[in-house]
Amino acid sequence: MSLLPIRRVEQHPDAEVSRSAWPATLAPVRQLLDDGLDLGAITVLVGDNGAGKSTIVEALALAFGLNAEGGTISAMYSTRSSESSLGDQLRLVRDGGASKRGFFLRAETMHGLFTYLESIGDVSGVFHERSHGESFLDLVLSRSRVRGLWLLDEPESALSLPGCLALVGLLRSLVDEGSQVVLSTHSPILAAYPGARLLELGDWGIRECAYDDLDLVRNWRAFLDAPERYLRHID
Repeated sequence: MSLLPIRRVEQHPDAEVSRSAWPATLAPVRQLLDDGLDLGAITVLVGDNGAGKSTIVEALALAFGLNAEGGTISAMYSTRSSESSLGDQLRLVRDGGASKRGFFLRAETMHGLFTYLESIGDVSGVFHERSHGESFLDLVLSRSRVRGLWLLDEPESALSLPGCLALVGLLRSLVDEGSQVVLSTHSPILAAYPGARLLELGDWGIRECAYDDLDLVRNWRAFLDAPERYLRHID
């Protein structure tokens, strides 16, 4: 059995966290702080905008020691600090002997990460000269030697349907070779990763769901079945 870089995440015993201050005002974050959260080999977070998915993934990255805007522990760049204090309030429970390596990819700061990699002479790809999706997949492939924790925040922003399927294949190879993946997504394709633990975030907090029971999946199916039912309400 593979050793997990993060087996469980919980509030740090020395952290004093006000439940009336953001981001603890978000029900999923509050539940994480109150009850902790166990993670498996691959965990997928889904939910509407503002539910807290990105906040939690970002906090995991910071608590693990990764750069807030993407990259590895050794990435040393920042364009604009916007991260919450949640990362400092968490304790990560690890499997003994698990890898301390990791990589963080977030769609909204991808351009800055590419610029940083070029500035330090990274020769694994001229990322700015390719499409967003192509460069995203190239980056994942080029860093696939990183065995450890992989955190991805809404990676589908860069990807077409075939691109999402290609990413599932890359992530599957990473997990098969011993890495752990936590990702947030609005994509029913990425949420369909075989064997993933699916966590739906919302006003209720965090709940584990089967794929067919996810609001994400049911809403997309309903729209694709009859898009006119939705579009007729748009002015």
